[in-house]
Amino acid sequence: MFTDPIADYLTRIRNASSAGHRVVEIPASNLKKEITKILFDQGYILSYKFEDNAVQGTIKIALKYDKFTKEPVIKKIKRVSTPGLRKYANSEELPRVLNGLGIAIISTSHGVMTSKQAKLENAGGEVLCYVY
Repeated sequence: MFTDPIADYLTRIRNASSAGHRVVEIPASNLKKEITKILFDQGYILSYKFEDNAVQGTIKIALKYDKFTKEPVIKKIKRVSTPGLRKYANSEELPRVLNGLGIAIISTSHGVMTSKQAKLENAGGEVLCYVY
């Protein structure tokens, strides 16, 4: 039985981008929708669409590639906090990914946001993943 839906979400994106797929389809949840919105706002994906056709629904994500080199924009997407070992950071200890070039997605009491937004709101929380 699979117990970590966020790791599955990140793995599907990682595998689809490394295989050169244009679109990846993922089972939806509220947390996955929030992470997808952050990836779109930060420019890591081209577009997304939420479909509520089934009981759970799906998320269709159009992956983004460089125009000239055809390399994926997402170089690495890594799960940090796992069900077996949760990683938390307070507002003073929020991680910086690649010295500010990447993003860390944090689940706070104010919602899911990047580490830069969490630092501005003075909120800490669970470090979900790194993207760069």
